[in-house]
Amino acid sequence: MKRNSQPSKRRLLALLPLLAAALWLPTGPASAQPAASDKPIRMVVPLAAGSTVDAVARALAPGLGRLTGHPVVVENIAGAGGIPGTAQVVRAHKDGLTLGMISSNHVINPGIYQTIPYDSLRDITPIAVLATVPLVLVANAKLPVTDLAQLQAHAKAHPGTLNYGSAGNGSTLHLASELLIAETGIDIKHVPYRGTGPLITDLLGGQVQLAFVSVSQALPQIKAGTLRALGLSTTQRSAALPDVPTLAEAGVPGYRFDAWIALVGPAGLPKPIVDQYAAAMKTALASPEAQTAIAGQGLMVLDKGPAQAPAFFQEELAKHQKLVKLSGARID
Repeated sequence: MKRNSQPSKRRLLALLPLLAAALWLPTGPASAQPAASDKPIRMVVPLAAGSTVDAVARALAPGLGRLTGHPVVVENIAGAGGIPGTAQVVRAHKDGLTLGMISSNHVINPGIYQTIPYDSLRDITPIAVLATVPLVLVANAKLPVTDLAQLQAHAKAHPGTLNYGSAGNGSTLHLASELLIAETGIDIKHVPYRGTGPLITDLLGGQVQLAFVSVSQALPQIKAGTLRALGLSTTQRSAALPDVPTLAEAGVPGYRFDAWIALVGPAGLPKPIVDQYAAAMKTALASPEAQTAIAGQGLMVLDKGPAQAPAFFQEELAKHQKLVKLSGARID
């Protein structure tokens, strides 16, 4: 017995490292999960609370939490076109515990700001492009126009008298307006505001006569008759304003401007996590909470997943850089 005990002991000792490795190797399902499953997912919204993007993030967060097994905490980090908040997403660990719910400002900023602390394409992982935000061109009700053709005729008859407002230089509302000017040649001057709140106040007061605003922001005033809807920026009509034509239908065939909302993570996010989150977002979009938020904000679901999202970001970056150049907006 003593002669056999030593070889057996040596064989057991030799097997111990292999047994230990086998015990610690991750299984298939666990490797598809973000690290530290007891920790919450931090969803950074680089815009103010109460914005359209914030509303969508808060509507989708519960569904994402249920489907991934992680509670989701929405955190607003507003300012500078969303750059500080997005920078935190870019610098986060690649464990899936920090995500960003961003808007089309993400592809506008490189043309607006001289320096940005990240690359808008290389430093993120696109997970899903969720929805487009239809903008509606509205006029103060005292302006004697009811459609785009009348606006063009009025602007031609009264050159230099019309102003349009925006939420600031380089904002989506600014670029949507500059695209319309480029496509129609109408003579209207830009008045930038610090956000949509002051813009709508002055639009109702008549200090500016025209503006693009989101459907959800304009809808109460359109229904009240204090603002008049002239056309939508998207290629499809909005269910919230079914009688309002798109600007393409109204006489500008080449016009299309899409503001949008997307979920991203830091660059290098593992594919299993990306796929899991994209599938969870697709399911969450169908939830009652999300459907209510989408209807309330006048959004249109896009549902572009990881296979389509990178190309979408590239196309949108190229398109918006041309618009920024056209607008002359630049913050040095």
